[in-house]
Amino acid sequence: MILFPAIDLKGGRCVRLIQGDMAQATVFGDDPAAQAEQFERQGFSWLHMVDLDGAFAGKPQNAAAVEAVLARVKIPVQLGGGVRNLETVEGWLEKGVARIIIGTAALRDPDFTRKAARLHPGKIAVGIDARDGRVAVEGWAETSDITALELGRRFEDAGVAAIIYTDISRDGLLTGLNIEGTLALAEALKIPVIASGGLASLKDVERLLQPDCAKLEGAITGRALYDGRLDPSAALELIAKSGDHADAK
Repeated sequence: MILFPAIDLKGGRCVRLIQGDMAQATVFGDDPAAQAEQFERQGFSWLHMVDLDGAFAGKPQNAAAVEAVLARVKIPVQLGGGVRNLETVEGWLEKGVARIIIGTAALRDPDFTRKAARLHPGKIAVGIDARDGRVAVEGWAETSDITALELGRRFEDAGVAAIIYTDISRDGLLTGLNIEGTLALAEALKIPVIASGGLASLKDVERLLQPDCAKLEGAITGRALYDGRLDPSAALELIAKSGDHADAK
């Protein structure tokens, strides 16, 4: 299992939102590259980044911050937010992003998403963010009529590397992951699923290491790391001891 520390970018700074509400942003740092370097030193094998401004604007808005991170760390970075076309995908890949997350465009433009996955095998993930089981897009500002499972099934044979499933109702609230909903999605799909939204403590990591979660590729953690609720050393040691860990794929 891969534990992905998250860096969410707003105005060039590291922030965390509550249920995707840009008005409820807590700033945790002014230097995303330094934060990324800290995560690397702590032993994390991947980094998860989201350009929050880009998600609303429909195009990258925090390029300088992302590029600074890429220049500072050696661990692979997966990045989402504002990826709406092939030019953006290829631009980020050329700059060194290891995996691109397509969210809104996966719903709005599935043909583009499938083409990106076909052209760049292993490099494209689909971000499925759900509110009450329905997919939310445009920085979570709009909720569609499509279920998370319906959207996931559209990409079953597209060569997508992973589905990143976020339960918006839990995101940023430290109430624990929606294990039941995430596992239901993972069991129904062939694509590996990464859990996101609500990871709060070492107990959540322990839960992810139970046999029924073996199908999951990993989980994303944000606020719990920033406010000290989750000790990175303890979490990574627990994963290593379980034998359920993975390096960059």
